[in-house]
This record gives sequence, structure tokens and C-alpha cells, in this order.
Amino acid sequence: MKTEAFVFDAYGTLYDVQSVSKITCEKFPRHGELITQVWRLKQLEYTWLRSLMNSYRSFWDITEESLIYTLDAVGVESDAATRAQIMDKYLHLDPHPDCHSALDALAGVPLAILSNGNQGILDTLVENTGLDRKLEATISVDKVGIFKPHAAAYELVEERLNVKPENVVFVSSNAFDACAAKNFGFRVAWIERVTRKAMNREVDEAEHVGPSTMFKLLRMQMEDLGMEPDYRLTSLNELVALR
Repeated sequence: MKTEAFVFDAYGTLYDVQSVSKITCEKFPRHGELITQVWRLKQLEYTWLRSLMNSYRSFWDITEESLIYTLDAVGVESDAATRAQIMDKYLHLDPHPDCHSALDALAGVPLAILSNGNQGILDTLVENTGLDRKLEATISVDKVGIFKPHAAAYELVEERLNVKPENVVFVSSNAFDACAAKNFGFRVAWIERVTRKAMNREVDEAEHVGPSTMFKLLRMQMEDLGMEPDYRLTSLNELVALR
């Protein structure tokens, strides 16, 4: 089947959301890892809750709300300046090590991002990390006012790129996103950054299950929803075989 476009999730797929730990651990050395994991979990939860409640706010607002929740729940004090420094990392997230090489290998096929991020922070992020020169489009759910995994978010791809879902390879390391994209009709490549075997081994060898391991269990394993991805890959660099 012809691949007319590769469409990527941003947060977790091209960009390492765990890279916020650099600033959370700097600001809160005792609780940095816990803050990193709870913040991301709560951020995702808020996107789902607001979509279900039909109460859209921008991803930047939700990211700030979930940060405030996390800091308060953990019991650390923070001021507006500290929170602004932490939030700024979302404009400078680290690309995964395989990000640039994978996109370079796919040059010649239209490449795009479809993300829950609002347009302003996405544009700034891709420019800050040099992806703007590799992408044909950066598509935000802002236009429809509802977050992935709602089908209206995925409809934006055909509208923007003029491609049918069956001719798109949608790439995500977020299992909920991969399942929803498959349900929508895309061909889906799931980036399995933590294999089930590695996950089982990490749990088996741990003296106790810490925040990072709990996050991997909850958010980095394939969901059991009967919506299997078409391709299970362990690196973005494997996508070149699908072009």
C-alpha cells in the first residue's frame, strides 16, 4: 500500500517528555522524579477529562494546571517564577535520539506532526529543535477544540494534507494514541520504547516500584482494546522500511 504521508505524535514520540526531569530535579532534588511522572500523568488525564466535559482549554493551560496540581499534591512550595522556568522546558524538550535521523531518512515523503499541543507552543518547539525544516505541517487540535484520542482530532490530517487515512502511516509511542489512530483508519506504527519483556524484567528486579517504573507500566505498554497497531517498532529509524 502506498504511503503518501507519515504523521507523527509529538510528545513522547518525537520529543522526550521525560527530559523535563532536568529542571524538576534541579528545582526539587528530593521529589524531581515523582513530580516528572505525576505531572505527565495528570496532564494527559486533564486532556481526557476536558474533552469528555466539552470544556476545552489549550494544552499550555492544561500543562500549567497539571503542574500546579502536582506540586501542591507532592507538598512542595513554588512561586510563579519557578513554575515559569519549569514550563519553559516544554518549549525546549529534547528530541529522542532517533528523531532527526529518522526524519532525514524519510525525506521526500510528506512529514507532519499531529499533536494535542496548541499551535504556538508547537511552532516554537519545532523551530527550537530544528524540526521545522523537516516537516511539511505541524497540525494542532486547537482548530477543533478537542484532544486526541477523539476522532475529530485525526480528521485534521486529511483536511490539511489531502490524504486518505489508509495512505497515512501514523506514528506514536503513546498506546492510547496508537489505538485511536488505528480505530480512525490510519495505518499505525507504534514505537515500543519499552518492550513487554523489558518491562517485566524491570518490575521483577525492582526492590520497589518507583515513579518511573509506574509510569512505564501505565503509559508505555500497549493497551488491551482490540486495536492492534499495524507495525510494532522499537525505534523511529525502522520507519524507513515503510516509505
